[in-house]
Amino acid sequence: MRKLIVSAVAMTLISFASVQANAQTTEAAQTETKQETTTKTTTTSKEEKVAVKPEDLPEGIKKTIKGEEFSGWTVKKAFLITEGSNEYYELQVAKGSESARVKLDKDGKNVG
Repeated sequence: MRKLIVSAVAMTLISFASVQANAQTTEAAQTETKQETTTKTTTTSKEEKVAVKPEDLPEGIKKTIKGEEFSGWTVKKAFLITEGSNEYYELQVAKGSESARVKLDKDGKNVG
């Protein structure tokens, strides 16, 4: 009888250990999958940033900057941003002590 009880306890402990090991393996696999997904997302959204002289900006942007909406603002820095097939210009503009970032497409339309 004593051997039977010891065997039952041993089987129960082995069962719990097996379930715990299986749960840890599953959890590790899920974590690895999440990390792979995060890595893929980061690599696919590659952004290229190239400095552009303010005087070399497209005419559409120059026209927008000279317009009423940007009256008194001057372009301090300009960058051409390429994200996949999307291209836009990021401008750092200033008016006195104020500064802002503006994203415009080549036609001078706000994109963000």
